[in-house]
Amino acid sequence: MSAAKIDQLLTVRQRQQVKAQAFINDNPVAVFSKSYCPYCKASKALLTELNANFQVMELDQVDDGAEIQAALKELSGQSTVPNIFIGGEHIGGNSDLQSRKKSDLPKLLTSAGAV
Repeated sequence: MSAAKIDQLLTVRQRQQVKAQAFINDNPVAVFSKSYCPYCKASKALLTELNANFQVMELDQVDDGAEIQAALKELSGQSTVPNIFIGGEHIGGNSDLQSRKKSDLPKLLTSAGAV
């Protein structure tokens, strides 16, 4: 079956799950964010402070952001942003990331090849 035929069979939600999963798989640290969110800004600031190589998808700046956010809820169980993945593992949101700053976050970033 061709890729085009498979794509036709996928629902919009499934396409967004594939898109989100590809973003997660392609980046050592994947952050799903909204540009105006203070918790997202705090997470990005911490990752920057730790010199982590991370990629951000600003859900308020992409056409299908709401659909991707809904797909993320199915993938991770979390409907809020930031929604953070390190080495393909769901970390959670800002409070989860901040709470790991002094414990295993540096090790996770190193293991994922993000620092």
